[in-house]
Amino acid sequence: MKVVFVCLGNICRSPSAEAVFRDMAPEVETDSAGTAGWHVGKPPYGPTQDAAHARGYDLSNLRARQFTARDFERFDLIIGMDADNIADIEQLRPSGNQTEVRLFTEYASGSGMREVPDPYYTRDFDGALDLIEGCARGLKVALTEA
Repeated sequence: MKVVFVCLGNICRSPSAEAVFRDMAPEVETDSAGTAGWHVGKPPYGPTQDAAHARGYDLSNLRARQFTARDFERFDLIIGMDADNIADIEQLRPSGNQTEVRLFTEYASGSGMREVPDPYYTRDFDGALDLIEGCARGLKVALTEA
């Protein structure tokens, strides 16, 4: 199984989701990407790395990249962090492609959140990680049951 996590810039939410899920399910091949290309080649945002490191997650080796149409062929599951990400992902879907695209919060039980808020703007890095961890646990269960 190959899963890619996608957010806007690939410097906060999606690299955090990649690192958290990689830690929880090392048997699954993971990656992350952004729908925008502003930060391509850059490491995750400093405060994001700090919050993740405080919980034992290492994001230091990750570098931002932009999501492309080729990702529909490379991955079995594409996970977006919010509705805008999902819309941007779907705009790149090749004709006839059936790769599953899901909103990450669909896997969170009882969170009540419809999207993973972007901590770059909200400044709530710990809150974003709390939600990402919950979503990752749910995703692991869903993949195990599949």
